[in-house]
Amino acid sequence: MAAKDYLDDVARAISFLSRIPIASSYFEGYDGNLGRVSRTFPLAGAVIAMPAAAVLGLLLALNADPLMAALLTLGVQTLVTGALHEDGLSDTADGLGGGKDRDRALQIMKDSRIGTYGAIALVLSFGIRASAIAAIGRDLPALSAALTIPAAAALSRGALVWHWARLPSAKAEGVAAAAGQPDATALRTALGTAAVLFALLLWPDWHLLPLIWVALVATICTTLFTTYIGRRLSGHTGDTIGATQQICEIAAFCTLAMCL
Repeated sequence: MAAKDYLDDVARAISFLSRIPIASSYFEGYDGNLGRVSRTFPLAGAVIAMPAAAVLGLLLALNADPLMAALLTLGVQTLVTGALHEDGLSDTADGLGGGKDRDRALQIMKDSRIGTYGAIALVLSFGIRASAIAAIGRDLPALSAALTIPAAAALSRGALVWHWARLPSAKAEGVAAAAGQPDATALRTALGTAAVLFALLLWPDWHLLPLIWVALVATICTTLFTTYIGRRLSGHTGDTIGATQQICEIAAFCTLAMCL
């Protein structure tokens, strides 16, 4: 029964984190609370990243230019996720950059229109990730480079859950407030799953030291961002949760590229 509940939560997490269609039977009797479902976010993230990983591996195997392959990979990943986390990064950048105080920042983040800070954040996110993935693709075999995509996806979803659990909701209403919050058990499961998946996917080619560096850098970046958001907004929002995923993923790819 516990295994079935976990698999049901994986399906629900995939549905929430992507545009992959999931059978309605997985949502029968489900109240929409994501607090418990968040424990499966790292595994769901790795699954969601598989199409993008397949594209990267195939293009590199066909001797495509690594930068072109990296950009196409990110394009596929964005289509699969519906740019969910990129939207959070953009809105967070606009709010923090343009809001003089907490209330104004939250008001800007709620606006669906993209501003200068959000546009710059997206350009930097795609550019930095693409260049790092391209560097990895130049130095590693196609399969090994492809596996970095689900590995970073799992790690960054673990960071996302930590940010979510660490801070209270900044608003009484909104997606994040309505979704609930991960409890201690869900957080431990998410972090443990993220660490195991990350290590298993990368261990054959990267060994211990690069993995330690990635974990350390990702932890520092996530902690600093979460601390800043806590001071600036007094809590998380759906946008800051998405931004956490992007920041951790950027940190992971950059550190991997520098460890080659």
